[in-house]
Amino acid sequence: MENTYPDGDNYVCADCGHEWPMAQAAHADADAGAVVKDANGTVLSDGDSVVLIKDLKVKGSLITLKQCAKVKSIRLVGGDHEVDCKMDAGSFMLKACFLKKV
Repeated sequence: MENTYPDGDNYVCADCGHEWPMAQAAHADADAGAVVKDANGTVLSDGDSVVLIKDLKVKGSLITLKQCAKVKSIRLVGGDHEVDCKMDAGSFMLKACFLKKV
């Protein structure tokens, strides 16, 4: 991820403030092949279109991603934020639990 940085024994996501151990990041490549499911349990794949199920505030910014905003052509990546996408407000890494497949 672009906005992560090491802090002691952890990595920190500057966008959402999530922290995870560096040892876990080594296993993230192995998890890249894991099945990613949306909020309803539907399996997501690269290139799917999804919508947000709730408003999401972008940490460190005044931007709020609004509920029902449609995101086209998602890309699945490993780690805690499974979905990489581009929206009108910029590029974001999102958790699949806040998305619903269209």
